Amino acid sequence: MFDFMQVGRWIIFAGIGLIVTGGLIYLWGKFGGLSQLPGTLRFEGQGFTCVFPLLASIVLSIILTIVLNVLARLLK
Repeated sequence: MFDFMQVGRWIIFAGIGLIVTGGLIYLWGKFGGLSQLPGTLRFEGQGFTCVFPLLASIVLSIILTIVLNVLARLLK
């Protein structure tokens, strides 16, 4: 059958994740963007600018890997 408690738990974790993500995006927009961090590659040409946050991408990947592994262990 369908386990409603498990579905409810997933919805709660998804909601908490969305709240945390929204708060981080709000704070990020308030205090600065990716172009001001160290490890950011910035290419400028005539009429365009390309910003690639290399270090921020690596750090974000590591943090998300840790968080998702912890959540996976908690839900088992």
